[in-house]
Amino acid sequence: MDSIGYLKQTPYSEPGNLDIGGLPRDPGELAHLVRHLIIHRGEGELLGHEIPRERLHHDAESRYVSEILRILRERSDRPLIEPRAYEERLVGTCRDFALLHVSLLRATGTPARVRGGFATYFVDGFHEDHWVTEYRLADGSWRLADPQVLHPGYGLDFDPLDVPRDRFVVSGDAWRAVRGGAADPGTFGLSWDESLRGAWFVRHSLVLDLACRNGVETLPWDGWLPLAGVEKDAPVSADDLGLLDTLAAATEEEARLLSEDPRLAPPREIVSLAPYLGLRTVTLP
Repeated sequence: MDSIGYLKQTPYSEPGNLDIGGLPRDPGELAHLVRHLIIHRGEGELLGHEIPRERLHHDAESRYVSEILRILRERSDRPLIEPRAYEERLVGTCRDFALLHVSLLRATGTPARVRGGFATYFVDGFHEDHWVTEYRLADGSWRLADPQVLHPGYGLDFDPLDVPRDRFVVSGDAWRAVRGGAADPGTFGLSWDESLRGAWFVRHSLVLDLACRNGVETLPWDGWLPLAGVEKDAPVSADDLGLLDTLAAATEEEARLLSEDPRLAPPREIVSLAPYLGLRTVTLP
């Protein structure tokens, strides 16, 4: 997808009959709007809010923006541009912040995409699995934004609306660092779960990031064989490693062509290893 293509909604980002007349056009204002519509399901302590168990387990399974907006409407009839009480928000993940932001950016005329990778700003010395927005500026360059961490409780030393590339490492750069020996693969993944770390996790992120850039904005725990599997001990051939190395160094056009390789492209049926709901088979649009 070129920059014009990133203006087009996907089945995942499509907001349905959303009235965009009252929405701001500025990417930063839209990011703040998203911050007031979602709370991360790990933010209960930060916000002093007890998240209901049902919402903790199920809200982040909302695969589509249309579903996210449906939930928001059910919890309050106030306009989206108005800040909401915590109990009126979606209980999501970083992916939901990014996808909703991308949806609103596309709807208001800014090319945007969801990016998968690793943030260095949550735990010192660790690359935390994370998802952010990348949007196109008028000069043709791309900028990273992280709506989730606009809350002052994160105490960041940079502007979340212009995330430095060394603070959020896109998965292709992470793969090259790990494969080249410049980074310890054990520092990539989930800081609170030693079983969800390593080069296999970076591989999984690399393939999901490619899918997101080509119109399949997955959930973070989605997977498919052979290269986006959720099993860390799954074998990977030398040819497959070479394909991943090529992908990690690819230009935008080269990555688009690689996305058609059956080893990388998401099939119609995938597996989803939801943290609270377990392993399921999902049929994609």
